[in-house]
Amino acid sequence: MRISLLPQPLWLLLATSAFAQQIVDDLSFGYKDNVSPNGRGIPGWSVTSSNHHVQILSDRVILTPPVPGNARGALWADKPIESQSWSAEVSFRVSGQDSGSGNLQFWLAKDKNSINVDSVYTVGAFDGLALVLDQYGGRGGGFRGFLNDGTQNFRSHSSLESLAFGHCDYSYRNLGRPSTLRVSTQNGLTVSIDDRECFSSNKISLPSGYYFGLTAATADQPDSFEIHKFVVSSGGSAPTPQNTQRGPPPPQRERPQLERLNRFPGSPEAVPDRMADDIKNQEEQFADLHNRLQGLTHQIANIFGEFEQLSRKLDERHQQILGSMPGGFPTDKIESMGRRVESMERTLEQVRRDVEGKDYRDHLEQLNAAIEIVRGGITDSLSPDNIGRIMKTHGPRMGMFLLAVIAVQVVTAGAYIFYKRRRANMPKKYL
Repeated sequence: MRISLLPQPLWLLLATSAFAQQIVDDLSFGYKDNVSPNGRGIPGWSVTSSNHHVQILSDRVILTPPVPGNARGALWADKPIESQSWSAEVSFRVSGQDSGSGNLQFWLAKDKNSINVDSVYTVGAFDGLALVLDQYGGRGGGFRGFLNDGTQNFRSHSSLESLAFGHCDYSYRNLGRPSTLRVSTQNGLTVSIDDRECFSSNKISLPSGYYFGLTAATADQPDSFEIHKFVVSSGGSAPTPQNTQRGPPPPQRERPQLERLNRFPGSPEAVPDRMADDIKNQEEQFADLHNRLQGLTHQIANIFGEFEQLSRKLDERHQQILGSMPGGFPTDKIESMGRRVESMERTLEQVRRDVEGKDYRDHLEQLNAAIEIVRGGITDSLSPDNIGRIMKTHGPRMGMFLLAVIAVQVVTAGAYIFYKRRRANMPKKYL
């Protein structure tokens, strides 16, 4: 990879070149038809992934899905770019949870197999250009540009940020629309995002014969990276695909006559619209303005007339509704309800004044004294002396209890002795 200062005559030659760009179909997709003709692959591109399968839809390619995390996806062109003056346009969208993270890389590399699905944080030594979109540094998102001639091992580098030659901030997550990245090698290297220049340098010259690639990687909380379009053009300064709005402006067309949206009965004939170029002097301008103001006055008068007719119709309908009620409009009932409502309001007002005006301190003190009397009586009744006296007075006596136990045992023993003697004196029976 060569990084050199372009001589001034070459600047002038590149700046004044007027030939149009030509889209390289073998390196482009999504700009005129579907991204994939069959949903299984993209013509001219190779798809690889890790921990998931890249989804190829009719209008986009999902490099990394919303789930699972720690996924990787890559798109690599099968053929290199043969021109040294080119421009590439990438339409992409990133969405995910608030805490989602991931990165998207735009590659121009000599050996695509040395990169595969890696990001700039996991790739080793490579030869080419890398543009990284991520949330590095907590800035909310941004692009950084890296160049390598094959001597730097990015994976083991202790300060990868120091190798960046350019950067710009760009909040890319959850925009609800695709973003557009443009890279151009006319007059050096220019990187822009959404028609705004991100960074550029006229000291960079990228060689031909390198491969385009896109890789995306996510963490545990993944972002979904979608590619909607990739357009490569050789020569010129901007691609001109069929379904884009960029390129030379369309030819000017004559403005159509404005259609009258409202004509009321009785309004005068509408004054035809005239182009401003048709009015040559002040008299014609004044006459045209007078006619239009007069027509506007008639229109406003007709509007007021319509409102007046509508008001009369509403009054007539109101009278019909009142006439259809049995016994006419019940004004007496409404008056009775009004009197009841007023009586309720007066009662509520009296209650409010009583609550706000009376002093309930005496009542609260009497209630507090009554509670103290009850509490004192309960405390005196449940004193240890009273509880002991009650237990002594009403508790069972131990002497009587022991005497009862002994009596029961004596009776039991006597009954047993009597039984044994009776049994011993009974006659013996022999078989």
